[in-house]
Amino acid sequence: MPQRTIGEVILEVNNISLSFGGVKALTDISFNVREHEIRSIIGPNGAGKSSMLNCINGVYQPQQGEITFRGRHFKHMNSRQVAEMGVARTFQNLALFKGMSVLDNIMTGRNLHMKCNLFWQALRDPWGWGPAEREEVAQREKVERIIDFLEIQAYRKTPVGRLPYGLQKRVDLGRALAMEPKVLLLDEPMAGMNVEEKQDMCRFILDVNDEFGTTIVLIEHDMGVVMDISDRVVVLDYGKKIGDGTPDEVRRNEDVIRAYLGTSH
Repeated sequence: MPQRTIGEVILEVNNISLSFGGVKALTDISFNVREHEIRSIIGPNGAGKSSMLNCINGVYQPQQGEITFRGRHFKHMNSRQVAEMGVARTFQNLALFKGMSVLDNIMTGRNLHMKCNLFWQALRDPWGWGPAEREEVAQREKVERIIDFLEIQAYRKTPVGRLPYGLQKRVDLGRALAMEPKVLLLDEPMAGMNVEEKQDMCRFILDVNDEFGTTIVLIEHDMGVVMDISDRVVVLDYGKKIGDGTPDEVRRNEDVIRAYLGTSH
């Protein structure tokens, strides 16, 4: 298990229940996330993992329960409001702009930090520079640092649609990092990757957590990855929580063994 300094609780999920019509996606789910930790959510397909992330980042509004982030309670917030609070998200199915370059895709993650409007764009100094131009240069510098961090400098001007899948996943991570989140939600960041791509992504996730101090909530099917990089793991099955603890505690949990691991050995 990784060794790092874990802080106080930064995110609390309290008694969340979510239904679609008569189908219960989540039933009375509670867990917390501590600052600087890597917190994984695991479970079989259809267990409610992505639905849980969608509640945290405001895509879904749960019928019951509430979520507390940095002492602030929210139940009916949209995705932009949650993002402004400091929560960013990657998606299982890539939602990148395939015709745009790597740099421009990651720049979209800076939108929340852009302050200049059309009025400011009309102002110019004697050299033709205005507040909007100066701001864009500053934002691009931050994006270039992310590109360097993710080791994708060679592709910065390449349309994302031309990149291999593993590199597209890296760009998706870069776009989320550009939002400078306090908490980063990763929805199966290694799905569809080969062994080498998974190793690279694991390294970047650990580096994000270590160098940026970003708290990470991770959904991942690869149990080896989960057990290697997680501080704590919460286990869902059919929308209910059946386990919560350190990787070792989860490994020994009989309910988890029956529902997910499939064996007691």
